[in-house]
Parts: sequence; structure tokens; C-alpha cells
Amino acid sequence: MSDDIEIDIDDLERRMDGAMVALRHEFASLRTGRASASMVEPVMVDAYGAMTPINQVGTVNVPEPRMVTINVWDKGLVGKVEKAIRDSGLGINPQLNGTIIMLPIPELNEERRRELTKVAAQYAESARVAIRNVRRDGMDQIKKAKNDGMSEDDQKFWHDEVQGLTDRQISAVDKALEDKQAEIMQV
Repeated sequence: MSDDIEIDIDDLERRMDGAMVALRHEFASLRTGRASASMVEPVMVDAYGAMTPINQVGTVNVPEPRMVTINVWDKGLVGKVEKAIRDSGLGINPQLNGTIIMLPIPELNEERRRELTKVAAQYAESARVAIRNVRRDGMDQIKKAKNDGMSEDDQKFWHDEVQGLTDRQISAVDKALEDKQAEIMQV
């Protein structure tokens, strides 16, 4: 019998937090009716023979609620940045002004808002699945520890710890989804 069998709850929590970070990143890329610098983060530009994040070829600013500007540092890349934005699926029509690319953010119609709330829900479900997968790994660790001689009390304790962590993370995902959907539906 061994009393020093422990479940690495910190590792499980770190992995569940990773799912939340990924969810926030995906939510940030969802275009609501308001401009944000994070909406162009996923856009990659073919610069100097490598796919480069847009914020590494220019300065991204939000001068007003419905406008994102990108001040491209290298004149030769302006066309490539513009093309990357057009091809990104953001649904924004870039306007050139020298080395500055302006992205006017159009109003969202009701149908588009509903679509975006569904996409947000899918992102949230993916995060929940990722969290549940981490939970399953934790439960597998407990089963293995049981076979290594973990006491019934310790099994119950760790089971409750992992379940509690999972419940907290899932409710954080639900809250983030609720907030994002409210933001999307706000006119």
C-alpha cells in the first residue's frame, strides 16, 4: 500500500485552461459589429517567403468603433496584405490609402448575427469537449492509481477534485459563450 500516490491536478487545470485560452482566441476572431485589432490576428501574409502574422508586417490600430487600420511597414507588402485580408474570409473589403489599409466594419444584419451566435456555440462546444477529454485523462489516472493501491477515500477525494475542476471550467465556458452571444446580438 502506498499513500504518496497523487494525481497531478495542476497539469489537468493547466490543460483545461488551455482550452479556455483557445476559446477566447476563437471568440476574438469572431466579427461582431464593432472593430477590434484581434479580428485580424488569424490573418497570415505571404511576406519574404514565409507565412507571417499580419501584426508582424504592420501596425494594427482601431481609430474608431467601425474601423481597423493597418499601417504596413514595407511598401512592397501592401498588395500582399490586402490580398491576405480579402482571402481571409473576414468579409471585409480593404481600402488602400498609401501604406495604410483601412478596414471599414459593416453593420451586421440580424441573420448574420444569428449565424455568428451559432458559430460561437460550436467553438464553446469544442472547448467543452477538450475539457471533458482532460477530465477523462484525470479519471484514468485515478483508476491507474487505484490499481497501484490508492485508498477508497483518496480515490473519492481525487474524483471530487477532478470533477469540481471540470465543473468550474465548463461553467466558465458557458459564461464566456453567454457574454459573446450577448455582444454579437447587441446592435
